[in-house]
Amino acid sequence: MRVNVDFDRCASSGTCVRLVPDIFEIRDDGYLYILNEEPDESRWDDLQEVVDSCPTEAISITDGSTA
Repeated sequence: MRVNVDFDRCASSGTCVRLVPDIFEIRDDGYLYILNEEPDESRWDDLQEVVDSCPTEAISITDGSTA
């Protein structure tokens, strides 16, 4: 599984950080960073919640074999 962010759409609202702070982080520069782009499959439900909750629909998850 791979986490993808469309940084052109991302508003750095922090919803993803609140839901999975071990995967996403907003740094002092105000931008979102992905801490773990290829989390374990066991995180699927948590990340699906992030995808569903993103106010700008900037986050997606794909099969790890897809570039």
